[in-house]
Amino acid sequence: MRRTKIIATLGPASNNEEVLSAMIDAGVDVVRLNFSHGSHESHINRANMVRKIAAIKNKTVGILVDLQGPKIRITKFKKGQVNLIAGDYFTLNGDLPVDDGDEKQVGHSFKTLSENIQKDNTIVLDDGRVVLKVIEVIGNKIKCIVTIGGELSDNKGLNKKGGGLKADALSAKDKEDMKIAAQINADFVAVSFVRDASDIKTTRKILKKLDCYACIVAKIERSEALDNIDEIMQATDIIMIARGDLGVEIGDAELPSVQKRLIHKARCFNKVAITATQMMESMIHNPIPTRAEVFDVANAVLDGTDAVMLSGETAVGCNPARVIAAMSSICKKAENQPKVTKSDHRIGSKFNQIDETIALSAMYAANHLGVAAIVALTESGTTALWMSRISSGRPIYALSHHRQTRRRVTLYRGVYPVDFPCDSINTFEANEKAVEIIKDAGIVEDGDKIIVTKGDLFGTQGGTNVMKILTI
Repeated sequence: MRRTKIIATLGPASNNEEVLSAMIDAGVDVVRLNFSHGSHESHINRANMVRKIAAIKNKTVGILVDLQGPKIRITKFKKGQVNLIAGDYFTLNGDLPVDDGDEKQVGHSFKTLSENIQKDNTIVLDDGRVVLKVIEVIGNKIKCIVTIGGELSDNKGLNKKGGGLKADALSAKDKEDMKIAAQINADFVAVSFVRDASDIKTTRKILKKLDCYACIVAKIERSEALDNIDEIMQATDIIMIARGDLGVEIGDAELPSVQKRLIHKARCFNKVAITATQMMESMIHNPIPTRAEVFDVANAVLDGTDAVMLSGETAVGCNPARVIAAMSSICKKAENQPKVTKSDHRIGSKFNQIDETIALSAMYAANHLGVAAIVALTESGTTALWMSRISSGRPIYALSHHRQTRRRVTLYRGVYPVDFPCDSINTFEANEKAVEIIKDAGIVEDGDKIIVTKGDLFGTQGGTNVMKILTI
């Protein structure tokens, strides 16, 4: 079984039940609704479609709402695009009408941009395809010289190399979009361009007022976020290493080491890590990935990422299900390496809580005893999260009667959600019922050893205090 989870972005290419059904069959764990594109109605329809098809297939698929955030963009050109040549002069003009750009200048969406820019700063357009050096700032006009030229079209992204653009992480649009996230009962909400913990805390407060308790994903794509990473880790539930904008700000050569460091840090903080951006981008058009993409996905798995994410590959690509199948195959091969199945994570640490101690003890026992499966009877999914921080080749089954908990664990590495209808079951009957469910599902057979964790006070959140080793 594949332990690393796959997130697939929905879009025009995956906007019908037949394609979406094939994507779920291919192994998608979570779908991403990118609120940078599309209408509220289209996102609601896609969310409903996902829930409908998943229910028919008796599968649990999470839904991630990705807020646009303060994406800073140039505006439009009279002819839709221009070709900039190295050595030419080009102005970013905050006073220019929205569709009046040409080979000499273009407007932009960030009206205080000139206040954040100084002479000799480097401005990067369209994810690094065009690079400008600032030679003068006069009022709202930022005069530059083109250092790397190329074709530039409408509404492309704008970054300052090294970071430092002071824009709020949550825009007015994001706050409206969060109402839709609450309406569709999203399982995860991603905050773009996070700077510090306050962005996460503000988002959580807004969602709580909307009666939405989705897990929060902090997208790490600003250099400032790296400076504040520990406080962000403490405030968030999940991080996403958004390598596009982050690479533009810190330089692509820095990304591999930063990715490894962030994944390791997430594990130490008991947080989930997602690796994203251009993982299999060639498959937007091609039937197979490049070998470089194969290595990229495999290395993320070896780094310990919980999930890998597809963007344009499944949103606008020619065959979304094929991409998911290819990514799944790469993940499974990478997971066969000993580095991924053995762990000394926190072996020398002191544990602070009983349920945490039970979770980690279960994993150490599983890795040394050779059990067939770990079964966690869980209310919130926290026990399963702690377990998933320990590298192991043993599957962890999160049995819960809470639908929200089952969807939440879809992003936990090596954890598989199972419906556990236990409203009338007392603690003494729980083991028998759990064994019956996983045996009927074909997960285990007679003679297999399993580890079961649960609480004496069954149905109480945070009450896991029992570990049992059973033989089927």
